[in-house]
Amino acid sequence: MSDSHLTFYSPSSILALLPLFFIFFILIKRKQTKPRLNLPPGNMGWPFLGETIGYLKPYSATTIGEFMEKHIARYGTIYKSKLFGEPAIVSADAGLNRFILQNEGKLFECSYPRSIGGILGKWSMLVLVGDMHRDMRVISLNFLSHARLRTHLLKEVEKHTLLVLNSWNQNCTFSAQDEAKKFTFNLMAKHIMSMDPGEIETEQLKKEYVTFMKGVVSAPLNLPGTAYRKALKSRSTILKFIEGKMEERVKRIQEGNESLEEDDLLNWVLKHSNLSTEQILDLILSLLFAGHETSSVAIALAIYFLPGCPQAMQQLREEHGEIVRAKKQAGEVELTWDDYKRMEFTHCVVNETLRLGNVVRFLHRKALKDVNYKGYDIPCGWKVLPVIAAVHLDPSLFDQPQHFNPWRWQNHGGSGGGGGCPSNKSTAANNNFLAFGGGSRLCAGSELAKLEMAVFIHHLIINYHWELAETDEAFAYPFVDFPKGLPIRVQAQSLI
Repeated sequence: MSDSHLTFYSPSSILALLPLFFIFFILIKRKQTKPRLNLPPGNMGWPFLGETIGYLKPYSATTIGEFMEKHIARYGTIYKSKLFGEPAIVSADAGLNRFILQNEGKLFECSYPRSIGGILGKWSMLVLVGDMHRDMRVISLNFLSHARLRTHLLKEVEKHTLLVLNSWNQNCTFSAQDEAKKFTFNLMAKHIMSMDPGEIETEQLKKEYVTFMKGVVSAPLNLPGTAYRKALKSRSTILKFIEGKMEERVKRIQEGNESLEEDDLLNWVLKHSNLSTEQILDLILSLLFAGHETSSVAIALAIYFLPGCPQAMQQLREEHGEIVRAKKQAGEVELTWDDYKRMEFTHCVVNETLRLGNVVRFLHRKALKDVNYKGYDIPCGWKVLPVIAAVHLDPSLFDQPQHFNPWRWQNHGGSGGGGGCPSNKSTAANNNFLAFGGGSRLCAGSELAKLEMAVFIHHLIINYHWELAETDEAFAYPFVDFPKGLPIRVQAQSLI
C-alpha cells in the first residue's frame, strides 16, 4: 500500500474533533432517553394522501361506512391514520369525543382544512378559534336568545313553513329535499337581511348560493371549470350583495329612517358590535350556510324516516291533532310557545332523526398539547377527528342503532319502545347525543333548528299524507345528501 493511502491523526486533529464527538454522544443519549410514544394502532396509508380517499368514500348515512367498520374491527374505537394531509387520531370512542369537546381551547382546538376557510372566510365561526370565536358566538346567541325565539322567530318559522307547504299540488311528484332547502333559505334570508321570498333579489341570491354550496362540499381544486372555482366566484358575488345591503342600512340608521321590518341580524350587528366590514360579511355568510344547509337536511331526513315507521306517524297525528283541536276551541290560529312545548313526542322524533341521520358526521380538531387518554398518546399538533356518527350508531350505547325508534328518547331518553324507567343505556344515550357538538362550540343555532323541525313536522303531519315516489336514501359524502333529491308524492288531509 502506498503512503498516499495512509491517514495519520495528530493530537491536535483529535482535539479538534472532540466537540463533534460530544454533540454526537448527546444526540444518541437524548434519543435513548426520550420516552417512546404509545400511539393507537392504525395505518398511515399512502404518502401525503394517507387514507383520505377511503375515509371520504360515499356510504349510506345511516351507517358508519365500510372504511370505519373495518378500521374499528381491526384497531378498536381509537386509531391513528393520515387524513387530509396530516397525521391524525380518529375517535369513535364516546368518552374521548366528550373529552375532546369539553377541553376545547385547553387541550384541543378547531382545525378545519384551509380550503374550508378559503371559501367560508377566515372570520367564519366554523374556523375561528379563541376569543374571536367566543365574541362571534356571543353575537349569534344574543340574537337567537330564548326570548327572541318565543316572541319573534316562532311566528317567522310558521309563516315560512306554510308558504312552502301551501304551494304543494296534490298527486304530483317533487323533491322534498329542494322544498326543505327553499323553506330554510327563505327563513334565513328574512331572518338575517329581511329579504322576502319570491322577490327578484332573493331568487338571485338563492341561485348564487346554490353554486356556492356545491363548491363548499366539492374537492378544493381552484382550477377553471371546477365547482370550487365557481363557488369562489359566487362567494364574491354574494359578499358584494351583502355589503350593498350593509351600506344601505348604515345610511338609513344615520338618517333615522329604519324600518320596523328590519329587525334582523344585519341591523343587530351594525348596532351592537364593533366588527369590521370583513368580519360582518363572513359572519353573515357563515350563518346563512349553517342555518340553511344543516336544518334543511335534517327536515328531509325526517320526511324520509317517518313513512317507514307507521306507529310514529300515528302518534304524531294524535299529538298534533290534539294541539289543533285545542286551538280551535280557544279561537286561536297561530302556534304559541306553549303549543311548541306540548310537542313532546315530536321532540323525540327530532332527536331520533338527528341521531340516525347524523347531519354532522365528524369534527376537525388538533391537539394543542401532548395528551394521554386511556394509555394512548395524542401528540401535540396532530389532527384529531371525533366521529359523532360512530357514537350515535354504537350498539353498546343505543339499542338497535340502525332502527328509527323515537321512543328511545322518552322518559329521560329511555331506550325502550314507549315507557318504563330509564335504563343504563338511556342515560348513556343522553350523555352521548352530540348532534349539535358540545362544549364551548355547541351550535349557537341548535334551538332554532329544533324549532324549525318541530313546526315543519306539525303542519306537514296535520295537512298531508306523503309517500316516497321512488327509491332514494341519504348518503354521506361526507356531507349528507339524497342523490335523487328525495322525490315524494303528497295528498291533502285534515286532522281537524
